[in-house]
Amino acid sequence: MELSDLIAANRDLIYFVYGQVFFVMGLAVALQTRRRSRLELARSLQWLALFGLIHGAYEWGEVFIPIQSRFLPESTIHFLMAGRNALLGLSFACLLAFGLSLLHGFVSAAVLTRLRAVPAVLFVVWFAIALYGVLPVAPTFDEWSRTANALARYFIGLPGALLAAYGLRRHALERIAPLGLPEIVRALRVAGYSLALYAVLAGVIVPQVGFFPGNLINGLAFQNTVGLPVTVFRSLCGGVLAFTIIRALEVFDVEVVRQVERMEQAQILAAERERIGRDLHDGAIQLVYTAGLLVESAQAQAPDPSPLRDRLDRAVAVLRDAVTALRRNLGELRATPAGVPLREALASLARDRRWASFIEITLESNLTAEDSMDSERADHLVTIVNEALSNVVRHAQARRVLLLAQRNAEGLRVMVQDDGTGMPARVNAGYGLRNMRERARLLRGELRIEPGGRRGTRVIVDVPWEDVP
Repeated sequence: MELSDLIAANRDLIYFVYGQVFFVMGLAVALQTRRRSRLELARSLQWLALFGLIHGAYEWGEVFIPIQSRFLPESTIHFLMAGRNALLGLSFACLLAFGLSLLHGFVSAAVLTRLRAVPAVLFVVWFAIALYGVLPVAPTFDEWSRTANALARYFIGLPGALLAAYGLRRHALERIAPLGLPEIVRALRVAGYSLALYAVLAGVIVPQVGFFPGNLINGLAFQNTVGLPVTVFRSLCGGVLAFTIIRALEVFDVEVVRQVERMEQAQILAAERERIGRDLHDGAIQLVYTAGLLVESAQAQAPDPSPLRDRLDRAVAVLRDAVTALRRNLGELRATPAGVPLREALASLARDRRWASFIEITLESNLTAEDSMDSERADHLVTIVNEALSNVVRHAQARRVLLLAQRNAEGLRVMVQDDGTGMPARVNAGYGLRNMRERARLLRGELRIEPGGRRGTRVIVDVPWEDVP
């Protein structure tokens, strides 16, 4: 059997694999892209996901529509073919939108705002020309379909793929490379090269049409020259693009790891600041205060006026200034300023941007603006909640968290409940969990960790509202 016969016999399989390559890429990108990521690439990849899904559906139409022609009337088949061409133009418009979105930060915001409408405008213009300009004069429906297909590739697909290739390469070099991720940069650059080659294979080599350049450079001429249909090479480009883009999605995992590391460093810094604050309160301030009392007692016994009394007066003033400065520094070291209502402190924590990239936090509270807790006790509570949220991000694989704060007759209950995977049967208590329990003990309260109903975990801390001896 000759190669051309083998290709003809497996034509449907080739188109099915071709469509599957793009559909899998689109599905993988859609499922893995973090919409709340701080990386600009996350917002751009949503357009690439749409391109993959829509283009995969377009290619599958080449397999399934002919099957339906055995059972459906010709008018219905023509409608399905027209819809398939519309999918082609729409997929290329999404690819063009992907390329434009990658230019964010490289061109002025005003120019980019005006360019955002270009993909939709090109699609509408192309579709209008195909329906009202080409269809009335086309001798056959097949001729119209090939002409509409070629126009979509020339005017939307070719510029879209070239712009996406350029934007992806530039984004990799100027946005991802500074993060110190050479493997991901390499993957994005290869993806850019595959898009540039795809621009030629899908945007220049079109179905055979009666106008230039499609009458000379087309799929039939390519197959006669190379011996294989252009679909095979487009599939290879799509496979490389899918592999490299999916490989590059690891950048979001790296982003998560680094953000968690920054949060852990912030918690360590906060713990160290609190330790220094305790040392200042229990050590340095007391020593300076004691020294001040001793100097004041000597001051009372010194004759007035005398040079000794003047020196002692200055020493007392300096010691008082030292105590004031130490107390001011102690206040600056505290996580929660004195006098800040607990409800406001918890609301600020729920809105913290550190968590927005990972989880959605809902705060429910019956606390009023007047419900202020002692600054030191509020520090402990906020730190417990902060540690619980950090554990959710690191271990729970959760999407949503309920932060509940309720004051009752017995005191205050604070609960952090997630919808994640739950805690394993055996848990080794690390520093964070021990820290939470120690703070609950300092509050004269109780901390419990239990299953969160159908899924997830609850962290509950019950404490008296006022400190008790």
